[in-house]
Amino acid sequence: MKNIIVTGGCGFIGSNFVRWVAEHHPQVRMTVLDKLTYAGNPANIEGVPNVELVVGDVCDAALLSEVVPGRDAVVHFAAESHNDNSIAGPEPFLRTNVEGTYRLLEACREHGVRLHHVSTDEVYGDLALDDPARFTEETPYRPSSPYSSTKAASDMLVRAWARTYGVAATISNCSNNYGPYQHVEKFIPRQVTNVLRGERPKLYGDGLNVRDWIHVEDHSSAVWAVLERGRVGETYLVGADGERSNLDVLRAVLRVMGEPEDAFDRVRDRPGHDRRYAIDASKIRRELGWRPRRADFLEGLAETVAWYGANRAWWEPAKDAAEERYRAQRR
Repeated sequence: MKNIIVTGGCGFIGSNFVRWVAEHHPQVRMTVLDKLTYAGNPANIEGVPNVELVVGDVCDAALLSEVVPGRDAVVHFAAESHNDNSIAGPEPFLRTNVEGTYRLLEACREHGVRLHHVSTDEVYGDLALDDPARFTEETPYRPSSPYSSTKAASDMLVRAWARTYGVAATISNCSNNYGPYQHVEKFIPRQVTNVLRGERPKLYGDGLNVRDWIHVEDHSSAVWAVLERGRVGETYLVGADGERSNLDVLRAVLRVMGEPEDAFDRVRDRPGHDRRYAIDASKIRRELGWRPRRADFLEGLAETVAWYGANRAWWEPAKDAAEERYRAQRR
């Protein structure tokens, strides 16, 4: 891979992937295609070498016909991804996640370009808290929210285009990411930035919902492993054995920041809130030799807290708007 497109490369996971590739594969030239919605910030890739930013929409077929030809691959991160926003207004999720993926598939089909589609474990629905099972590549899809439903639809499109039209595509479904450059509407940054502003963090419901956490650098290395060595037409689940309840994560944030573990408020739970996600990542480990290197969650969390503390100018302009959206939803 010498010349790739990264859609959504100014967002949280996409920009961390761009930074990771620039550090570990400096010979690769990257074109970031990003619409720069509220969650896309060009500052996230500022100063990264061998990167060109094209501001545009993945639904713009004419633009794709200009930028896709001649590339070695497209890595597709671009998505609307916040569950609360999808519940409040699902239409943008249908457009970006479903139509946008379709447009990319058609462009890759026309020009013979490899596609890697980045998806989520939320397409599988949820597991009971006392269920020892984990999601695998064979788990049936059972999405719960408008967000996860549109990601499930996009996954199905990728599989259909790979089988019917021979598009050289792969899919990865990853667990919850954390790390630097994550928008303040997301769970960990919201709690951290609340404390930094002298405000009490917020916890949905009983807080016993379990998520499987992975550092965004490990996700980036997994995507590259699939892009470079993954079998075309295959799906790979990405996780780091990081199951923790939201309550445990919030208490860990408070400990790291020197606050009492009970210094938070409970708010109304999200409708249809999934109870537990858990990833079995044995396939990517077995077939591609990938392993997470940032498996110490508490160490990664402390580094993340320190990053937000040192980069207030990056997140403060978006904080008030994010909290206003939560207030409108009474959360």
